[in-house]
Amino acid sequence: MLPHRAMMARGMSAIPYDIRRSARARRLSARVHRDGRVEIVAPRLLPLWVISDFVDRHRLWIEQRVSEACARHVPQPFPPLCLELPALERRWSLTTVVTTGGDVRLLERSAETLELHHPLEADLTILAHTLREWLRDVIRQPFEQRLSTLALQHGYRYERMQLRWQRSRWGSCSRRGVISLNGCAAFQSSAVLDYLMIHELAHTRYMNHSKQYWAEVARCAANWHTLDAELRQGWQRVPAWIFRR
Repeated sequence: MLPHRAMMARGMSAIPYDIRRSARARRLSARVHRDGRVEIVAPRLLPLWVISDFVDRHRLWIEQRVSEACARHVPQPFPPLCLELPALERRWSLTTVVTTGGDVRLLERSAETLELHHPLEADLTILAHTLREWLRDVIRQPFEQRLSTLALQHGYRYERMQLRWQRSRWGSCSRRGVISLNGCAAFQSSAVLDYLMIHELAHTRYMNHSKQYWAEVARCAANWHTLDAELRQGWQRVPAWIFRR
């Protein structure tokens, strides 16, 4: 959730930045996304003036990263022409159909073909929400089945799985054994998805990142270093419209 938007002075213009409050955050941090969007993560109760001062002190660094991101960024068409989920080895072509009225609807015409029906002036945020909800339904069962299979294979127990759309976390595991997975993992390879699930399953035994924890991960995924590095770069494979709000 992005409850507040502010502006950072930049000569005669300004750079907007989002402030995301997090209960987990213990300090301020700045993140420049690949499309040039600036996000400041802040502890939940930190005053706005402290955040503003932090942004001002790091203004030059933020400006440089924004310029670099914008230089690399290639705008993606929206709605997209296709939806591809490497983790599930599935791909759909997407056709948009402009209607004279009515609600936004996503129709499956075949196993590989989708139609997105919407009015001419439809809010792009609503279109993105419709696609995300459809994706959630598509990936939930395969994710649950794969997590269950890996848990059985490696001797883990967990309470249940839940799906989220998150900007900075791939997954988490609560002390009750509830495993949360980011739906964006569907845009990664199947091997990386398996690694993510093993990473969280290992937390059912070690709620930390100690040597014992990583030894447990290595027991199930000997090449975890390579997969972890690939996962860290995985945001580059997530389409920007996923986070359109």
